[in-house]
Amino acid sequence: MTNPVNQAREALGLQLRELRRDADLTARRLASIAGWHESKVSRIEYGKQTPSEADLRAWCEHTGHISELPDLIAALRNIEAAYMEWKRVLGIGTRRRQKMSVKLEGGARTIRWYEPTIVPGLLQTAEYAAGILSKIISFYEIPDDLADGVAARMERQRVLYKGDRRFSFIIAEQVLHTTVGDDQVMLGQFDRLLTVMSLPRVVLGIVPAAMTYNGPATNGFSIFDQHLVQVETVTAELSVKQPREIALYERMFAVLNEQAVFGERARELISNAAQCRHQR
Repeated sequence: MTNPVNQAREALGLQLRELRRDADLTARRLASIAGWHESKVSRIEYGKQTPSEADLRAWCEHTGHISELPDLIAALRNIEAAYMEWKRVLGIGTRRRQKMSVKLEGGARTIRWYEPTIVPGLLQTAEYAAGILSKIISFYEIPDDLADGVAARMERQRVLYKGDRRFSFIIAEQVLHTTVGDDQVMLGQFDRLLTVMSLPRVVLGIVPAAMTYNGPATNGFSIFDQHLVQVETVTAELSVKQPREIALYERMFAVLNEQAVFGERARELISNAAQCRHQR
């Protein structure tokens, strides 16, 4: 799936290209008037370079569209806010990021969450969470606050038990076979999944490994109400707020929901995974 930040940058470039064309200016002429290198206009219009607010002001002034400036600046700031580098977010450890999730999850009425390889944070046991967060600390070489990070992740899970929020989790069957910690940690996590399936406002589905490919989802993502999607990549966490992009993630979640099994069939997949680990 295309990086939402790149999509937003390309959309902004398209808007700017239309303003230039409306003013009957060539890219070279606009660059000359603005005192820019002649390739700058092209790089901005095709989403290869993010303009500054000063660039946007000059663009609007030279094309006679100064009234468009506030909307263009708002679009630029959304692009800048959408990309949160992990090094910055995790700079003082994992606890801060968990606390950010407490606020976000507590403010949502519905949460839809898909994970292809690990159990969603809201459903993890403390031991499983420790296995995940310890790897994050090591990989990003950030301060070791493992105990605090795990405690904060466990605090997040209170949201499952209060209020009238609705939760829909879908995981790939691979999640059951990706070892975090050791077999005992995984067996405890399986028990946890079976327990949360009985909660009245929680739905858990599993996409079987043998399912036919039917969509582009490769990263985990979470949909909060209909206003925000969070996508985790290796380098950053993306916050998607554009309605047309959110609609694509909702469509993808619907596809995954159709592929997933629920209830007894999901419990059977979990029990089979547990039996395999008991037999090792």
